[in-house]
Amino acid sequence: MRILIVCATASEVAPVVAALRAARNEPSAGDDPQPHLRTYSYRAHDVDVLTTGVGMVATAAWCGRVIAGAGYDFARNLGVCGAFDSALVPGTVVHVVKDRLAELGAEDGDAFLAFHDLALPGESEFESLAPAVPAIAELPAVRGITVNTVHGNEQSIAAVVQRFHPQVESMEGAAFIYACAISEVPCAQVRAVSNVVEKRNREAWKMPDAIANLGAAVLRILDQV
Repeated sequence: MRILIVCATASEVAPVVAALRAARNEPSAGDDPQPHLRTYSYRAHDVDVLTTGVGMVATAAWCGRVIAGAGYDFARNLGVCGAFDSALVPGTVVHVVKDRLAELGAEDGDAFLAFHDLALPGESEFESLAPAVPAIAELPAVRGITVNTVHGNEQSIAAVVQRFHPQVESMEGAAFIYACAISEVPCAQVRAVSNVVEKRNREAWKMPDAIANLGAAVLRILDQV
Protein backbone atom coordinates (compact mmCIF):
# COMPACT_ATOMS: atom_id res chain seq x y z
CA MET A 1 0.00 0.00 0.00
CA ARG A 2 0.95 3.62 -0.42
CA ILE A 3 0.25 5.36 2.87
CA LEU A 4 0.33 9.03 3.85
CA ILE A 5 0.89 10.10 7.45
CA VAL A 6 0.00 13.73 8.16
CA CYS A 7 1.15 15.51 11.30
CA ALA A 8 1.37 19.11 12.44
CA THR A 9 4.76 18.82 14.14
CA ALA A 10 7.62 16.35 13.91
CA SER A 11 7.61 15.78 17.68
CA GLU A 12 4.11 14.30 17.61
CA VAL A 13 5.20 11.45 15.33
CA ALA A 14 8.80 11.09 16.50
CA PRO A 15 8.36 7.45 17.70
CA VAL A 16 6.73 6.50 14.40
CA VAL A 17 9.46 8.13 12.32
CA ALA A 18 12.11 6.44 14.47
CA ALA A 19 10.56 3.05 13.64
CA LEU A 20 10.36 3.93 9.95
CA ARG A 21 14.03 4.97 9.96
CA ALA A 22 15.03 1.76 11.74
CA ALA A 23 13.13 -0.30 9.16
CA ARG A 24 15.45 0.93 6.41
CA ASN A 25 18.54 1.36 8.60
CA GLU A 26 18.52 5.12 8.23
CA PRO A 27 20.41 7.07 10.90
CA SER A 28 18.59 9.62 13.01
CA ALA A 29 18.24 13.05 11.43
CA GLY A 30 19.39 14.63 14.68
CA ASP A 31 18.80 18.36 14.68
CA ASP A 32 18.69 18.74 10.91
CA PRO A 33 15.66 20.66 9.62
CA GLN A 34 12.95 18.26 8.53
CA PRO A 35 11.42 18.89 5.10
CA HIS A 36 7.66 18.86 4.77
CA LEU A 37 7.55 15.47 3.04
CA ARG A 38 9.75 12.44 3.67
CA THR A 39 9.42 8.97 2.16
CA TYR A 40 10.05 5.64 3.89
CA SER A 41 9.48 1.93 3.38
CA TYR A 42 7.91 -0.15 6.14
CA ARG A 43 7.25 -3.85 5.62
CA ALA A 44 5.51 -3.95 2.24
CA HIS A 45 4.32 -0.33 2.37
CA ASP A 46 5.54 2.94 0.93
CA VAL A 47 4.98 5.50 3.68
CA ASP A 48 5.13 9.27 3.18
CA VAL A 49 5.24 11.50 6.26
CA LEU A 50 3.92 15.02 5.69
CA THR A 51 4.65 17.65 8.35
CA THR A 52 2.29 20.54 7.66
CA GLY A 53 2.82 22.93 10.54
CA VAL A 54 0.15 23.79 13.09
CA GLY A 55 -3.37 24.82 12.14
CA MET A 56 -6.14 24.05 9.70
CA VAL A 57 -4.93 26.46 6.99
CA ALA A 58 -1.45 24.91 6.81
CA THR A 59 -2.96 21.42 6.94
CA ALA A 60 -5.46 22.11 4.16
CA ALA A 61 -2.85 23.76 1.94
CA TRP A 62 -0.22 21.05 2.29
CA CYS A 63 -2.68 18.15 2.12
CA GLY A 64 -4.26 19.63 -0.98
CA ARG A 65 -0.87 19.92 -2.64
CA VAL A 66 0.40 16.45 -1.68
CA ILE A 67 -2.71 14.28 -1.90
CA ALA A 68 -4.10 15.41 -5.26
CA GLY A 69 -3.26 12.85 -7.90
CA ALA A 70 -0.77 11.01 -5.69
CA GLY A 71 -2.66 7.72 -5.59
CA TYR A 72 -2.57 7.09 -1.84
CA ASP A 73 -4.41 4.00 -0.61
CA PHE A 74 -4.79 5.26 2.95
CA ALA A 75 -4.07 8.50 4.83
CA ARG A 76 -3.82 9.12 8.54
CA ASN A 77 -3.72 12.29 10.57
CA LEU A 78 -1.71 11.81 13.76
CA GLY A 79 -1.25 14.13 16.69
CA VAL A 80 -2.32 15.08 20.16
CA CYS A 81 -5.62 16.58 21.25
CA GLY A 82 -7.40 18.06 24.22
CA ALA A 83 -10.35 16.20 25.77
CA PHE A 84 -13.71 17.58 26.83
CA ASP A 85 -14.89 14.08 27.83
CA SER A 86 -13.74 13.24 31.37
CA ALA A 87 -13.60 9.55 30.45
CA LEU A 88 -10.75 10.29 28.04
CA VAL A 89 -7.85 10.66 30.43
CA PRO A 90 -4.50 12.01 29.19
CA GLY A 91 -2.63 9.30 27.33
CA THR A 92 -5.77 7.78 25.78
CA VAL A 93 -5.49 7.14 22.02
CA VAL A 94 -8.71 7.78 20.09
CA HIS A 95 -10.10 7.53 16.57
CA VAL A 96 -11.84 10.79 15.64
CA VAL A 97 -14.63 9.57 13.37
CA LYS A 98 -16.57 12.85 13.14
CA ASP A 99 -15.09 16.34 13.09
CA ARG A 100 -16.30 19.85 12.41
CA LEU A 101 -15.05 23.39 11.93
CA ALA A 102 -16.44 24.71 15.19
CA GLU A 103 -15.75 28.40 14.60
CA LEU A 104 -17.24 28.56 11.10
CA GLY A 105 -20.42 30.60 11.40
CA ALA A 106 -21.60 34.06 12.39
CA GLU A 107 -22.25 36.09 15.51
CA ASP A 108 -25.70 37.54 16.02
CA GLY A 109 -25.35 39.68 19.11
CA ASP A 110 -24.63 37.23 21.92
CA ALA A 111 -25.77 34.26 19.83
CA PHE A 112 -23.61 32.09 17.58
CA LEU A 113 -25.06 30.89 14.29
CA ALA A 114 -23.44 27.65 13.20
CA PHE A 115 -22.49 27.29 9.56
CA HIS A 116 -25.32 24.88 8.75
CA ASP A 117 -27.84 27.46 10.02
CA LEU A 118 -26.66 30.09 7.53
CA ALA A 119 -27.71 28.26 4.34
CA LEU A 120 -24.38 29.04 2.68
CA PRO A 121 -22.58 26.76 0.21
CA GLY A 122 -19.79 24.66 1.68
CA GLU A 123 -19.30 22.14 4.44
CA SER A 124 -18.38 22.28 8.10
CA GLU A 125 -18.96 18.68 9.26
CA PHE A 126 -16.94 15.68 8.14
CA GLU A 127 -16.78 11.93 8.72
CA SER A 128 -13.71 9.80 8.14
CA LEU A 129 -13.90 6.65 6.02
CA ALA A 130 -11.27 4.42 7.58
CA PRO A 131 -10.33 0.98 6.24
CA ALA A 132 -11.38 -2.01 8.34
CA VAL A 133 -8.26 -2.38 10.49
CA PRO A 134 -8.63 -4.09 13.89
CA ALA A 135 -6.10 -1.78 15.55
CA ILE A 136 -8.25 1.21 14.53
CA ALA A 137 -11.55 -0.45 15.44
CA GLU A 138 -10.35 -1.12 18.99
CA LEU A 139 -9.74 2.59 19.65
CA PRO A 140 -12.50 4.70 21.24
CA ALA A 141 -14.49 6.37 18.44
CA VAL A 142 -15.04 10.03 19.31
CA ARG A 143 -16.48 13.30 18.00
CA GLY A 144 -14.04 16.14 17.49
CA ILE A 145 -13.96 19.83 16.71
CA THR A 146 -11.23 21.68 14.84
CA VAL A 147 -10.41 25.19 16.02
CA ASN A 148 -8.01 28.03 15.35
CA THR A 149 -7.87 28.93 19.04
CA VAL A 150 -7.75 26.06 21.54
CA HIS A 151 -10.16 26.52 24.42
CA GLY A 152 -8.88 27.75 27.76
CA ASN A 153 -11.73 29.88 29.07
CA GLU A 154 -14.48 28.38 31.22
CA GLN A 155 -17.27 30.32 29.50
CA SER A 156 -16.16 29.48 25.97
CA ILE A 157 -15.64 25.83 26.94
CA ALA A 158 -19.16 25.61 28.33
CA ALA A 159 -20.57 27.29 25.22
CA VAL A 160 -18.87 24.99 22.70
CA VAL A 161 -19.79 21.89 24.72
CA GLN A 162 -23.43 22.96 24.75
CA ARG A 163 -23.33 23.82 21.05
CA PHE A 164 -21.62 20.74 19.59
CA HIS A 165 -21.04 18.17 22.38
CA PRO A 166 -17.46 17.45 21.29
CA GLN A 167 -15.27 14.90 23.03
CA VAL A 168 -11.90 16.19 21.76
CA GLU A 169 -10.45 19.19 19.93
CA SER A 170 -7.50 19.71 17.61
CA MET A 171 -6.27 22.42 15.27
CA GLU A 172 -6.02 20.29 12.12
CA GLY A 173 -8.40 17.31 12.02
CA ALA A 174 -11.35 18.54 9.97
CA ALA A 175 -9.09 20.12 7.36
CA PHE A 176 -7.33 16.78 6.88
CA ILE A 177 -10.57 14.83 6.52
CA TYR A 178 -11.92 17.40 4.04
CA ALA A 179 -8.79 17.17 1.88
CA CYS A 180 -9.00 13.37 1.84
CA ALA A 181 -12.71 13.42 1.01
CA ILE A 182 -12.12 15.71 -1.99
CA SER A 183 -9.54 13.27 -3.38
CA GLU A 184 -11.54 10.19 -2.28
CA VAL A 185 -8.72 8.82 -0.15
CA PRO A 186 -9.74 6.55 2.77
CA CYS A 187 -8.56 8.18 5.97
CA ALA A 188 -8.42 7.97 9.73
CA GLN A 189 -7.65 10.63 12.32
CA VAL A 190 -5.85 9.00 15.25
CA ARG A 191 -4.93 11.17 18.20
CA ALA A 192 -3.73 10.85 21.77
CA VAL A 193 -5.15 12.98 24.55
CA SER A 194 -2.44 15.23 25.98
CA ASN A 195 -4.63 17.29 28.29
CA VAL A 196 -8.08 18.04 29.61
CA VAL A 197 -9.71 21.08 28.00
CA GLU A 198 -9.75 23.57 30.86
CA LYS A 199 -8.20 26.88 31.83
CA ARG A 200 -4.70 26.60 30.42
CA ASN A 201 -2.57 24.48 32.75
CA ARG A 202 0.56 23.18 31.03
CA GLU A 203 1.77 21.51 34.22
CA ALA A 204 -1.12 19.04 33.97
CA TRP A 205 -0.39 18.06 30.36
CA LYS A 206 0.92 14.54 29.66
CA MET A 207 2.59 15.17 26.33
CA PRO A 208 5.33 12.48 26.55
CA ASP A 209 2.79 9.81 27.53
CA ALA A 210 0.43 10.87 24.76
CA ILE A 211 3.14 10.79 22.09
CA ALA A 212 4.48 7.41 23.26
CA ASN A 213 1.01 5.84 23.31
CA LEU A 214 0.17 7.35 19.93
CA GLY A 215 3.33 5.92 18.41
CA ALA A 216 2.61 2.42 19.73
CA ALA A 217 -0.95 2.53 18.39
CA VAL A 218 0.13 3.76 14.98
CA LEU A 219 2.73 1.04 14.56
CA ARG A 220 0.09 -1.57 15.41
CA ILE A 221 -2.08 -0.09 12.66
CA LEU A 222 0.80 -0.16 10.17
CA ASP A 223 1.40 -3.81 11.00
CA GLN A 224 -2.22 -4.67 10.17
CA VAL A 225 -2.95 -2.75 6.97
